[in-house]
Amino acid sequence: MTEPRRTKFYRDKQNGKWLGVCSGIADYTGIDATIIRIGMVLATVMGSGAPILVYIAAGMIAPVKPRELDYQRPEDAKFWQGVRASPRRTVRDVRSKFRDIDRRLADVETYVTSSNSRLSQEIEKLR
Repeated sequence: MTEPRRTKFYRDKQNGKWLGVCSGIADYTGIDATIIRIGMVLATVMGSGAPILVYIAAGMIAPVKPRELDYQRPEDAKFWQGVRASPRRTVRDVRSKFRDIDRRLADVETYVTSSNSRLSQEIEKLR
């Protein structure tokens, strides 16, 4: 059995109203579910009813979102929506954060290993 992917479209039955398709689209794109639902109703009222058929087909074809993919924090949901929307930008942002962390760690290392007499005295007191 394959492991579920966070970059795949799933129906979100937990937050859905009927089949979870609109909620799944909202989770996938990062657009509020209410806006997706209003758009669906407007498309159905103004159109020929094709959106209902597409909705039902998506409800039958798309898998239900596995529980292990539920987000514990809103930051996690936002991060994975960004990955789905623009993987390159997400990789660039993550690399930038790691460079910043590396730079700050190097500053701390430089401070600790420098010939700072006050710091040396404090460390000697701790021994």
